[in-house]
Amino acid sequence: MLKKLFGLDKKEASPIQPKEEMIHAPLTGKLVSIEDVPDPTFSQKMMGDGFAIDPADGSVLAPVSGEIVQVFPTKHAVGIKTAGGAEVLIHIGLETVTMDGEGFEAHVKEGDQVQVGDLLVEFDLNLVKEKAASTLTPVIITNQDQLDSVIKEPATETVAGETPLLTIRHSK
Repeated sequence: MLKKLFGLDKKEASPIQPKEEMIHAPLTGKLVSIEDVPDPTFSQKMMGDGFAIDPADGSVLAPVSGEIVQVFPTKHAVGIKTAGGAEVLIHIGLETVTMDGEGFEAHVKEGDQVQVGDLLVEFDLNLVKEKAASTLTPVIITNQDQLDSVIKEPATETVAGETPLLTIRHSK
């Protein structure tokens, strides 16, 4: 009765923020340092720090669990926000925006909830090789200044949805 009287019987949905989150590889391929991406926007970390993958195939899987906050109209880039508040941008290839969505198929939309390993986008790797500047796919933490720390994990080869690449720590 006291619980009811003081409202303690109500279950409030308070978002639980994890202290640590892992960013996995969104693609199978070869890990490339962000500084080695042949595009200054990424290599000079203008959008944030991260890594890049030289993809072996055209399947992009969710590297984290969270909410899809942006799917570019050209389907070449996807933004995800984690439960802890990290914002992750996956940019498929370089100068792929000029392809205007040709060869890309999005499997998610803004507002969707995803889990690590869920299919986000499929793309024609050969078409990207033919029409874009590069197939290198940067994965950027766009709000690193709001996070406690981002630690790069050692790896050279990646398996989509499996290989851990970044550990994000959140301050409480």
